[in-house]
Amino acid sequence: MSQDQFGNELTFAGSGVLSHEQERRLRTLTHVLYGLYALSLLIGVTGVIAVIINYIKRSETNGTFYASHFSWQIRTFWWSLGLLILSLLFNGIFIGKLILWGSMLWVVYRVIKGWLRLNDRKSV
Repeated sequence: MSQDQFGNELTFAGSGVLSHEQERRLRTLTHVLYGLYALSLLIGVTGVIAVIINYIKRSETNGTFYASHFSWQIRTFWWSLGLLILSLLFNGIFIGKLILWGSMLWVVYRVIKGWLRLNDRKSV
């Protein structure tokens, strides 16, 4: 690993170079976003907040393994929203409840898998 002129370690990722501080900020932000997605199972609006932040900050992750986490989180949001709408369409029959519970379990799986990969500093 190289160091910049101030002695900070640099992380080489794809075509981009991150300072230690930039890497720390992205790591913290990605942890916070996984927390918001987990919390969205109880308070749905946190998922909306998280996906907005994902889109705003996405360009900062280019060339790093964080880009895969941001894409993973964005896809999780849109698929879970689609499954929620589908479950509402079939709300009057049993299949609607199955879709809702299945999608909630799927979100839990995606959050746990992504968070564990982030903890290991690996892409999803």
